[in-house]
Amino acid sequence: MRNRPKTLAVALLGIGLLSLVPAAALAQPKNPERNVYYGETHLHTSWSFDAYAFGDTQTGPEAFYQYATGKPTLHPGGYQVQITKPLDWGAVTEHAEYMGMVQEAMDPGSPLRKSSPLLARAYEEGVRADGLLAFKVLSLAIAKGLPIKEFSDPAVVAPVWKRIVDIADRYNKPGRFTTFAAYEWTSTPDSRNLHRNIFFRDSKKVPQVPFTPLDSPDPRDLWKWMDQQRAAGNELLAISHNANLSNGMMFPTEVDHTGRPIDRTWAEARLRNEPLTEMKQVKGQSETTPGLSPNDEFANYEVFVWHLLGKKGPPPHEYGSYIRQAYKDGVAMEQARGFNPYKPGVVGGSDSHVSVVPYRQKNFFGVHGTVDDTIEKRINGATVLGLNSLWVTPAGLSAVWAEENTRDALFDAMKRKETYSTSGVRIPLRFFGGWGLDAGMLKQKEWVKTAYATGVPMGADLPAPAGKAPSFVVSATKDPDSANLDRVQIVKGWSINGQSFEKIYDVAWAGPRKPDPATGRVPAIGSTVDLGKGTYTNNIGAVELKTVWTDPAFDPGLDAFYYVRVLEIPTPRWSSMQAVKLGRVPPSGSGFTAVIQERAWSSPIWYTPSAQARKTARPGLTVADLSKQGAVVLGDQQLRELVVGKTVKVRNTVTGQNFEILHGTTGRRLITAVDGKAADLREAGEMMHGGDLDYEIRDGRLRTDINGSEFDVAVYKLGDRYLAARSNEFGFANYEVEPLNE
Repeated sequence: MRNRPKTLAVALLGIGLLSLVPAAALAQPKNPERNVYYGETHLHTSWSFDAYAFGDTQTGPEAFYQYATGKPTLHPGGYQVQITKPLDWGAVTEHAEYMGMVQEAMDPGSPLRKSSPLLARAYEEGVRADGLLAFKVLSLAIAKGLPIKEFSDPAVVAPVWKRIVDIADRYNKPGRFTTFAAYEWTSTPDSRNLHRNIFFRDSKKVPQVPFTPLDSPDPRDLWKWMDQQRAAGNELLAISHNANLSNGMMFPTEVDHTGRPIDRTWAEARLRNEPLTEMKQVKGQSETTPGLSPNDEFANYEVFVWHLLGKKGPPPHEYGSYIRQAYKDGVAMEQARGFNPYKPGVVGGSDSHVSVVPYRQKNFFGVHGTVDDTIEKRINGATVLGLNSLWVTPAGLSAVWAEENTRDALFDAMKRKETYSTSGVRIPLRFFGGWGLDAGMLKQKEWVKTAYATGVPMGADLPAPAGKAPSFVVSATKDPDSANLDRVQIVKGWSINGQSFEKIYDVAWAGPRKPDPATGRVPAIGSTVDLGKGTYTNNIGAVELKTVWTDPAFDPGLDAFYYVRVLEIPTPRWSSMQAVKLGRVPPSGSGFTAVIQERAWSSPIWYTPSAQARKTARPGLTVADLSKQGAVVLGDQQLRELVVGKTVKVRNTVTGQNFEILHGTTGRRLITAVDGKAADLREAGEMMHGGDLDYEIRDGRLRTDINGSEFDVAVYKLGDRYLAARSNEFGFANYEVEPLNE
């Protein structure tokens, strides 16, 4: 760990001066060591029919591009706003379905008014009378498979799409500000968000009209269409939407939302078409949650719990909705099935429905038209479709390492996943992995050149092993307009016999703090936040943190991934600062806190063992093995006789841990002991189920709900032994069960 002096000059030396200079100030020769460019991948204007319904009735794609390049721009609330610092690149991603149809209905000369005048007039009157109700009606019609065909007629849609592409071209200034032809495919089956943002490399090579959920709401059909576009010369990629609103279906492991199996063909199509996923936007983050990562002390950051489109019901499923768990499931699937569908890099975005985007806590002006356009509305928790304004957060930013600020260079960087996401701040972050990265290389003036030559950057796969354990170089520098840095962490995930694990390593930190000898955790840095004033000071923390770290627990036979998370020192959230302006106590509640720590997340670097290396891993027992040995699965009555009203001992054969579990007669179960004594039960992957939970015996399975997802256990009898397999462990039978009392 190194704690660098708090001088910007030293910081600049660490990552190279070019990476901190705005793109507009750069000369245009390509930089082989690449520059970081900050941009927007997810944005709606009044040309998206939901944004219009929320009160953004005047602005269009041009408004965003003007705002992104630093010009004062009109907010739907009637006042001017200005970005704190211009972006390097960006794209407007209007919803593909009914794109621009409000404007077409109101334009007497539009193709829609000419081809369907009565429908256009009716729609116009409906929107004027109650825009939100009109939005609900259209959304319901789409969800029920009853689209308005006149709004999807290529003769009507093509001119709107062409205008969007033409506007992007008009604002594209290679070397200064880059735009893309893009849109959002907004599939929402059963209110589960499966949206994707589609980016085209070349605006001159795009389809006549976009592929929309009205064509098909199925991702498989989207990928097929994308393959066809690519074959026709239209290069494109998809970025999967912030997954926290997918109710477990953005990253499935067994079947997709239609019930079809997740197989190699599905995995390959996804990998081919979706190199990136959205980590952070105004509706929270999709890294992880305290429920999925109970040992992660920083997991409770902007966890967004809201039912899409206001649908009522239990909390959304967490499994399948967050990228860290997907990465873990992916390496488990690689080990068990020979394919890994979940290897996307990460970017950030806004999903703002107000044309202009707040990226900073200090410059937050709402994101849903006139619903949250004043401080009073926001602090009072104004809602739209059940979404409370206090839950909303400033947008994330996409950071891309590219040789120059052009469409080709940025698109290539996104395809190779040399990208990262931030919570809205601009933390320059480098991350490389390899087998011979020297601990002293950071002392070299051209260490980045060396890292590219001897290792791989974020988003890549480690090459064949050339050492006992991989090493990783990480360098992070503070945003000059934001808070100092607290620490740099490397998050590692791996799999053993279908079980997935994670560990967070503090690898560099500010100040003289020392890791706890037992846990390895670095103590909290402290806080300078004054909630009474809504302020903080930068008299703690570091300007720069960098190190070379070697995995101390590497197993060459196990699939693994590594990514970086950088944390700033604590700062007040926008809601705290704006509450102070109203003379109120800063609010806090479910999904948000009064004080936050801004952050950046890198794309991972993956390790996949060779076939020979896999042979060194300890083989596990599978359900198929049990079947061959003549084991018999227990039915409902046999399960009740085995566990109900009794305590059973369960041994996890992967971790070696022993659990004593009491299954009550009223459907509650409780872990009473771990390895013979009370212990912290939060270690990832260590038990058959959670702790004190409901259970049910049904269809020959012991079923339990964890974080909104149902898991089940099948118990097999082999001779006088009882063995068990848990769902989502990919066919491995990792548990031995022993009755302790009768």
